[in-house]
Order: sequence, then structure tokens, then C-alpha cells
Amino acid sequence: MKAIVLEEFGKDLTIKSIDDPENTKDGVIIKVKANGICRSDYHIWMGHWQGISTPLVMGHEFTGVIEEVGSNVKKFKKGDRVIVPFSLSCGFCEYCLDGEGQVCSERQAAGFSFNGGYGQYVHIPHADINLSHLSEEIDFVSGAALGCRFATAFHGVIDQARVGAGEWVVISGCGGVGLSALQISVALGANVICVDVDDRKLTLAKELGASFVINSKDQNVVERVLEITKGGSNVTIDALGHPEIFNHSIKSLKKKGRHLIMGLAPDHVSFQIPARNFVASEIEIIGSRGVPPQKVPYMLNMVENNKLHPSKLVTETISPDQVNAVLKSMASYDNMGITVLEW
Repeated sequence: MKAIVLEEFGKDLTIKSIDDPENTKDGVIIKVKANGICRSDYHIWMGHWQGISTPLVMGHEFTGVIEEVGSNVKKFKKGDRVIVPFSLSCGFCEYCLDGEGQVCSERQAAGFSFNGGYGQYVHIPHADINLSHLSEEIDFVSGAALGCRFATAFHGVIDQARVGAGEWVVISGCGGVGLSALQISVALGANVICVDVDDRKLTLAKELGASFVINSKDQNVVERVLEITKGGSNVTIDALGHPEIFNHSIKSLKKKGRHLIMGLAPDHVSFQIPARNFVASEIEIIGSRGVPPQKVPYMLNMVENNKLHPSKLVTETISPDQVNAVLKSMASYDNMGITVLEW
């Protein structure tokens, strides 16, 4: 098969022929139709995270069609349209049995721990647990936009931050995961303030339903949030993973506020926590990673019923020979919305 291969960190990916993946009894082989280009791919490409080995075929936000089905697989057949969640679970550990497969003790992720959607074919283990059917109402490109950033935001906003109707939510970072969190928060009836340094992204955020936008280069984020909300936000969301975002987010919260961190920073990045403020105001810091596989159908149902619109986040579709240019653009945060690779 053809694949776009990471052979050396920070160097151009190479399009080449590699061996097709082999199937397992509980797995399936998927022919990839579309794959989102995620900032996590950029971090992998740059070698920002430990534990990643090369050569590697990246890509963890993909949709496709099942080509081969393992003998133990019951829920899927050849020809089924499917979506693959970013975080794959074993189905048997204490977390999976508790419905929290996104933090599975033996979790895997295509494009991280094994070859992913930058290749034409991918093997997915434990298919009955991890895959979801993709209805004809959702095209492959829109489905790819749901795979990681949107799904992560879905779990983070609904399950972790517990965003409610009428609450004030401040989202810092208007990339793919931030705009996904915006769309989901608006669908829940929240009032959303978006923060970024790029006016183009803030304009897109307004188009997607943000009540207010703040350019943090030109305005004091904390002062502006306190003014708009008349006392502070209920929820702040870090959609990038940056210390400055952490600082202004915490200061923007009202008492009993919740701060959600969804942006994955490089390994060397850490935050300083003002412990006394957390005790005095009973503020929560919440992490969020991926989505439980069994929650994916709920997200898809909201898309099918026009409650969520991932297609509005897709700003560009590309061919395999354009992937390097997209990854390079992420160094300066030039990319807008979600870019999707089509095979």
C-alpha cells in the first residue's frame, strides 16, 4: 500500500510503498477514505513527545470502509462505513469496564503506537469495542473532522467540564479542538467567549456562534472576561496547552469555576498552580483525553440530527503530497479550522 511515512523527526514525510497491515481475529482492516491533520501530528513529527518510534505512519482522525473482518468480530462486516475514535481501548481493564475506555490501561492510538491513517489501509484491534458505524448522512471528510479534536471536545465539554445552558464559557485557542468546543458549547445553550491572537480565527469563531471574541494581543483577557460576564466565567477551556492560557483562565473564573485542559502541550511544558486561589474559591482543574468509544454514537446522532456541524470546521481538503506543507504551517499557527487528507 501507499503511505506517508515519518522516518526522521522534523524532516519531510516520504510517500512510499510499505507492506499492507495484517489482520487479527478481533480486528478489521479499514481502507482509509479521509484523515484529519491534527496538531498532535505536528508534535509527533517534531519529536515533542517521548515514546514515539520511527518509522511511523501517523494519522489518528480517520474514516473509511471495512475491507477485511476478523473471525471473532460480530458487529461489523466487509463494506461497512466506519469512524475510528482517537483513543482505542482493550475493553477488559477496570477503566473500560467502568465505561472510561479513553483512559484504558492498555490504550493504543493509530498513528501513535501503530501505523495510522496517513496510509491507505489500517488495522484496528478490538473492533467490536472501538469502531462505530458511520451513516450515509455523514460524508467521510466530515466524519474525519470528528475523529479526535471534535470527539475530544465532545467528551471534555459534556462529561468533564459539565457545561450547562446559560453558563459562560471562555475558550482559549481557536484551532480545531477550540472551535469544536465552541460548537458543542453553543449547542448546549452556553454563552461562549473565544480568545486567540489571530483575527481570522476569531472571525471564524464568531461565524460559528461565539457571543464575544477577544484578541489577547490587543486586550487584557482577564479584564475583558470579567467585564463581559459581570464577575467571571463558569468554565474556562485551554484548547492549546500553554502556560499563559492557564494563567489568564484561572483568573477569569468565578468561584466554583471549572478549568478544562484539552490542548496537548510538549513534554517540557508545565503550569504553575496558585494553590491558595483553588482552595479559597473551590476551583477545579480538569483534564480530558479522547472520548469513551461508547459515547461516539451519541456524538454521531447529534450530527445526523443537525445539532452539530463538523463540516463547518473543515477549511481545506488536501492530497498526500500536500501533508508536509500543512505540518510546517502549524509551526506558526497559520492553519485555520480542520484540514483533511483524502485518499
